Amino acid sequence: MRALQYREIGAAPEVVEVPTPEPRPGEVLLKVTAAGVCHSDIAVMSWPADAFPYALPLTLGHEGAGTVAALGDGVHGIEIGESVAVYGPWGCGRCAKCAAGKENYCQRAAELGINPPGLGAPGAIAEYLIVDDARHLVPLGDLDPVQTVPLTDAGLTPYHAIKGSLPKLVPGSTAVVIGTGGLGHVAVQLLRALTTARVVALDVSEEKLALARRVGAHETVLSDAAAAGKVKELTGGIGAQAVFDFVGAAPTVATAGECAAVEADVVIVGIGGGTLPVGFGALPFEVSVKAPYWGSRDELVEVFDLASAGLVDVHVERFSLDEAPEAYERLHAGTIDGRAVIVPNG
Repeated sequence: MRALQYREIGAAPEVVEVPTPEPRPGEVLLKVTAAGVCHSDIAVMSWPADAFPYALPLTLGHEGAGTVAALGDGVHGIEIGESVAVYGPWGCGRCAKCAAGKENYCQRAAELGINPPGLGAPGAIAEYLIVDDARHLVPLGDLDPVQTVPLTDAGLTPYHAIKGSLPKLVPGSTAVVIGTGGLGHVAVQLLRALTTARVVALDVSEEKLALARRVGAHETVLSDAAAAGKVKELTGGIGAQAVFDFVGAAPTVATAGECAAVEADVVIVGIGGGTLPVGFGALPFEVSVKAPYWGSRDELVEVFDLASAGLVDVHVERFSLDEAPEAYERLHAGTIDGRAVIVPNG
């Protein structure tokens, strides 16, 4: 089969021929129908050799959907040909967090060498994908795999981030979304669907801000040194009750802190390496700063329910498997409008 692999530190990923895997006991083989392209992959490919934690070559893609092609011995409750999506943050399945469906916070994954597909384990940008356990599959039903596959990360991650702040996003409140690309434009839709808050979107380009307006942002602000001041003006000097930073770089994290009101949440989702000082006087009183990771299995089901109800719709650009390297180039250049999706068997 063909797969997109990161094969050498510092080199671009390439499409190569690799053996088609066969499921071992307990595993499921999917024929991939769609795989998302994420900034996290670019971050992984930027790590130096002495800090790279995974074995190479690595098949990329941690957002995956497919049809069940084969079942390993002992797998029950799932049918050949069923359309499913993959829950990505695999855990041990037995610790306290996994027992609650929070495999994103598995207490033993690192110890046991368990990695998500595309982030250590072979990923979804390939013609076939092995899934380690049927519990990591969520039925898609009538949902379009190409439109839906980004929700396994670009939907689940902002949903998990926003869900914890819902008690603060009451009528009259303001939520700020910094970075309106793959995750951020979904966050805008989720905030509109789940809250009555005014949504203010920040980004560095008018094109990204136009997308934010199309998907429901009430206000858009150019993300620069003056952005926090403009948010304060929009909120009568009070600031926002929740700020979600989907970039996470030093300048955006600083802006996030400056936008926060008293008792606000600042949620740093992006992995740009920025940090926010916390201490008396560093932020308004009783601001909470969080750095969540992905989301739980039950939350992915909830995200799909929102999609089925037509309340969230990812803007996608489709690419063939041969075009996958180009998709990463464009993502790195910031010219993807929404989320890039690879269709390996299309």
